Amino acid sequence: MANTKKLTKEERKKVKRTARKKVKAEKPLKPREYARGSKKRKVKKMVRGAAKR
Repeated sequence: MANTKKLTKEERKKVKRTARKKVKAEKPLKPREYARGSKKRKVKKMVRGAAKR
């Protein structure tokens, strides 16, 4: 995907999508060892509002 000047927007989208699929097939993400969101900081006092976060 070197030069996209001559391509239309739709063609660019198509090229980008195929490139993304190719990468996904070649380098799949490894599965997590922990639950999603479990490592997030827990907010203790919600009273303080945005200043706390």
